[in-house]
Amino acid sequence: MPGYIANMSLEEQIGQLLMAGFPATNPSPEIIDLIQKHHIGGIILFSRNVQDTRQLLELTHSLQMTARAAGHRYPLLIAIDQENGMVQRLGDDAIAFPGNMALGAIGSEQLVYDVAQATGRELKACGINMNLAPVVDVNNNPANPVIGVRSFGEDALEVARLTSAAVKGYRAAGVITCLKHFPGHGDTAVDSHLSLPTIPYTLERLQAVELVPFRSGIAAGADSVMIAHIHFPSLMPQEILPATVSPAIVRDLLREQLGFDGVIISDCLEMQAVADTIGVGPGSVMALQAGVDLVLISHEYPRQLAGIEAIQAAVRTGTLSLETVNRAAARVLRLKERFLSWEDLPAPGATIPASSEVDQQLRDRAYALSTTLVRNDDGLLPLHLEPDEDVLLVFPQRDSWTQVEDRQYPYEFFIESIRQHHPRVTALSITPDSTDAAYEEIDRAARAAAVTIMVTVNAYQDRQQVALMQRLLHAGRPVVGLAVYNPYDLLAFPELGTYLVTYEYTRPALASAVRVLFGEQQPQGHLPVSLPGLYAPGHPVA
Repeated sequence: MPGYIANMSLEEQIGQLLMAGFPATNPSPEIIDLIQKHHIGGIILFSRNVQDTRQLLELTHSLQMTARAAGHRYPLLIAIDQENGMVQRLGDDAIAFPGNMALGAIGSEQLVYDVAQATGRELKACGINMNLAPVVDVNNNPANPVIGVRSFGEDALEVARLTSAAVKGYRAAGVITCLKHFPGHGDTAVDSHLSLPTIPYTLERLQAVELVPFRSGIAAGADSVMIAHIHFPSLMPQEILPATVSPAIVRDLLREQLGFDGVIISDCLEMQAVADTIGVGPGSVMALQAGVDLVLISHEYPRQLAGIEAIQAAVRTGTLSLETVNRAAARVLRLKERFLSWEDLPAPGATIPASSEVDQQLRDRAYALSTTLVRNDDGLLPLHLEPDEDVLLVFPQRDSWTQVEDRQYPYEFFIESIRQHHPRVTALSITPDSTDAAYEEIDRAARAAAVTIMVTVNAYQDRQQVALMQRLLHAGRPVVGLAVYNPYDLLAFPELGTYLVTYEYTRPALASAVRVLFGEQQPQGHLPVSLPGLYAPGHPVA
């Protein structure tokens, strides 16, 4: 691939190996410096960069014009984590589609394809040319704190089937895809944003489970793969290091055994699994030595400069070979040549498809198909209430539940949606600081209510929610459990007779749940994961 780097300086080549982020809704002086002086290859955007789709288009256009004026041969890669569901970075005026586990509850390749294509169209119209999706991890560990509903499910073949459909959908929209998190982040109880998880399995186990969706995605034409900050002792027994800097995983396993010739991108090197062990600068060099092509440093300008300077110094001293830099830069440029051109950039004022009636119908249909009634042993659903009967709605209140999602729980919307069907609703919440008086108020309201709807959010990992559910059940009044995140909450209170799952607490998911609660819609989803000791994947069986 020597032609791609012809007439490029070493500094320009090294710049192409960095994808950086910045904390503003307009191009910051720091990101302009990185584009102009260091010729960085890509930008990653988060919710902090987005007000609405119109502003987002103006931002991406401004970034691209800065790169063009600075003499970049190709446009910038502009990436985002628009996984859908709980990980959505676009503004509220964008169409919110279901996340992977909700789609896994449907199991339709066509629907996954359609959602990916619609998502890709929306991203491309906003000037985003790369989606760091789909997540293809097999979520076979209920205790996983960071993947969970971001996964299609726990069955490797099913995840692989839907992965292929997602990749094809994004490619049909002309958006660069990224399979993550290689070689698999699904079976860990540690969040790599906070520490270094260890996966104790053999290569044979990886081949049989974790790698199956990656093979499927690569066969479908995936353009890039993101490496996870996870330690695999069986593949890298000499040192306790993340896969991101392991030649055994990046070069030997992904490049040679799986035959992947696209761009390999690191997960963010500022995550504590790397930043607190190796350091961002040394980690940048080690990742490239291992075979990574594009280093992701998402947040801090000093660390981004440190990464560039560390790579430059490593080349000068011979620690990092010029051939390695040449090869990585050529791969990045080859990807850009395939997908990007200055002539095809959307201009400010271009039409954003957020108001597309077809896409809105697709969203509504997908959410309606995903809502899963796991158990209705008491026959409570649909609710049949007299006009003078009271409903108690109880929910846990937190700012966020994981390191990756930034969705606020729309409890006011949910309350009002229920009141539109039955006006006599009392809504009470609990927080980690709730007092005895708050619980006594819930007790009184539950005794007076015809039914209590308790919303749970990962209650199987939260003793406070479990204790409250037990308290409600022991009161002897009808209770509906509504799990609005991971579907495992029933494991914490298996005696609960009525259990409904939405897989996310987005507005469309909650609206679908309300329709099921009041009999306006039939629940049609099926569990994409098992509830050990209770139900297998696919429950309820049609």
